[in-house]
Amino acid sequence: MRQFFLSLLLFASLTAVAEPERAVLNLAGPPSVVSFPLFRLIEQNALAAQAREVRFQLWQNGEQLRALLVAGQVDFSAAPSTVPANLYNRGQAVRLLTVSAWGVHWLVSRDPNVRDFSDLRGKELVVPLRHDMPGIVVDRLLAAQGWKAGREVSIRSARDFPSAVNQLLSGQADHALLVEPSVSVLLERNARQPGAAPLYRVKSLQALWADSFPEQAQLPQAGLMASGAVVSDKALLASVAQAYQDASQWCQQQQRACAELAHRYLPHLSIEALEQSIAHSPLDPRPANQVHAQLQAFYQLLFSQAPELIGGRLPDAGLYAP
Repeated sequence: MRQFFLSLLLFASLTAVAEPERAVLNLAGPPSVVSFPLFRLIEQNALAAQAREVRFQLWQNGEQLRALLVAGQVDFSAAPSTVPANLYNRGQAVRLLTVSAWGVHWLVSRDPNVRDFSDLRGKELVVPLRHDMPGIVVDRLLAAQGWKAGREVSIRSARDFPSAVNQLLSGQADHALLVEPSVSVLLERNARQPGAAPLYRVKSLQALWADSFPEQAQLPQAGLMASGAVVSDKALLASVAQAYQDASQWCQQQQRACAELAHRYLPHLSIEALEQSIAHSPLDPRPANQVHAQLQAFYQLLFSQAPELIGGRLPDAGLYAP
C-alpha cells in the first residue's frame, strides 16, 4: 500500500511539472499567407505544452495591430517586418523571431504585353499603401530604371488592397501592385465576370527586385514577432518559432489541406483562391537572427526614404530573438 501511495505522489508530481505555466497565449495576424501557419498551430494543439489555451485574433491593418499591442492582447503575431522594427525603436518590448514571407506582392495587369516593370512606361500603376513599404519599394524600382513617379509611370494611390482589387474589377485601372491572397481572389472574381477582359499575374515584387538589385536580391517582407511579457521567456520564443516553422513547412507540402484550414478562419475567401495564394507565395521561414544581413539591408532601404516606418533609426541586434 505504501508503494501504491508513493506511485500516486510521483504521478501527481510529474503531472504538475507537465502542466503549462501560462493559461492563455494570444496569437494574431492579417488575412494573409503568413497567418496560415498560426491556424495550423491552433488546430494541432502544437503549443499545448506552453499554454492551456491558444487564441487567434485577425487584424486588418496596422492601426488595429497597434491597438491590440497597446492593450496587451497579443503575444505573437504575423506581421510585416517593418512593424517590429518600428515598435522596438519606440521602446516597446518586441522581438522578431522568424522571417517567412519573401514574395507576397505581385504585379497584376490587363495587358498581356506587360511582362516586366519596364513595360509600365507611359502607364498608370495602382499602388496601395503608397507611403508604406510596398510604395517605397516601387519608388526604388522606378529609380533603378532611371524613372520617376509621375513622369515615366503615373502612380495612383489606393487606400488598401481591397480598394485596388475593386478598381481593377470595375475597369477603373489596368495595372496594380497587390498582395496575396488579394491577387488570387481578384483573378478568381475576374474570371467569373461575363465578358471581362483577362487579368494576368505578371511577376512577384521579389522577382522584380532581384532583377533590379541582384546584389541585394531578397526582400524580407513579413514574419512572426513576439511582444510584451513573453519576450523575456527564451524557451517559449524558441518553442513558438519552431512550431511556426514546422507549420509553415506543412502548409507548403499540403497546400490544399492548408487552404481548407485557412478557409475556416477566412470563410469569405474561397478554398481555391487560398490554395492559389499558397502556391504563389511560398513560405520560407528562417530565424530572424540568421537573416540579419538581409533585414538590415532592407531596413536601410526604408530608412533612406521613410525613416518613420522603422521608428527613425536602424534597429540594433536586440530586435532579433536569439
